[in-house]
Amino acid sequence: MGNQVEKLTHLSYREVPTADPTGVDRDDGPRIGVSYIFSNDDEDMEPQPPPQGPDGGGFPDGGDGPPPPQPQPYDPRLHEVECSVFYRDECIYQKSFAPGSAVLSTYTPENLLNKCKPGDLVEFVSQAQYPHWAVYVGNFQVVHLHRLEVINSFLTDASQGRRGRVVNDLYRYKPLSPSAVVRNALAHVGAKERELSWRNSESFAAWCRYGKREFKIGGELRIGKQPYRLQIQLSAQRSHTLEFQSLEDLIMEKRRNDQIGRAAVLQELATHLHPAEPEEGDSNVARTTPPPGRPPAPSSEEEDGEAVAH
Repeated sequence: MGNQVEKLTHLSYREVPTADPTGVDRDDGPRIGVSYIFSNDDEDMEPQPPPQGPDGGGFPDGGDGPPPPQPQPYDPRLHEVECSVFYRDECIYQKSFAPGSAVLSTYTPENLLNKCKPGDLVEFVSQAQYPHWAVYVGNFQVVHLHRLEVINSFLTDASQGRRGRVVNDLYRYKPLSPSAVVRNALAHVGAKERELSWRNSESFAAWCRYGKREFKIGGELRIGKQPYRLQIQLSAQRSHTLEFQSLEDLIMEKRRNDQIGRAAVLQELATHLHPAEPEEGDSNVARTTPPPGRPPAPSSEEEDGEAVAH
């Protein structure tokens, strides 16, 4: 094991997935030992058969069954998890419901177009779905990772009827220039399957804006301590912290929480997690790794991909 660690710590810079400081990724060669993504996202589910009556046939009135329930208005405070992400002691991401904060307000796709500028990050949200991220590139269009391919779509089409918002301020990294963000996104249109370097739409969009290799698959070596912390806000005075070895794994967990919803996350924490005794002066924060039976990054449930060693 010691020899393996020594070998890993002596990788040359060219062997580590990274991004050029200008925002243009020049690492076009294959990356040995890096996970790749080959699976369907949650929008790739097979079409459901038409509803059937009790005897296996159609409904007596010849229709398609009872009308679907009316969708409830989307309320971020009800469905989403308030959280912060730390790398060591530095806060690199924050989703807050603090009074006066408008960053989480959502809009119809048509109204969202009036708020977008080239280089903006856009997030589409809906109850019980993974959030879908895209890069606005101008002319009413976005570039996004969808169904194992980076594609260029009209924003209204990419939304698939979901409400959306501009999320430039969630991550606290220094952004690239708008032109570099657009260039990063457009340069990868058409990339798919083995050509992909991102596990989900959020990681792709964030990489386009910030150019950091941490958003890429295998962008960090998982050695030693767990420097990333996902702090989930349980109430105004209480929080719970999960620890991860990479930002990639943390994003997977954060997105899973968004998909199952706030109530399910709180119930899961109450049922499955057994926090260690808090340290003195830290009575309101509990720290654990994800609960037993579930890995830190449950890729098989992710929106845009499932990890496959390659």
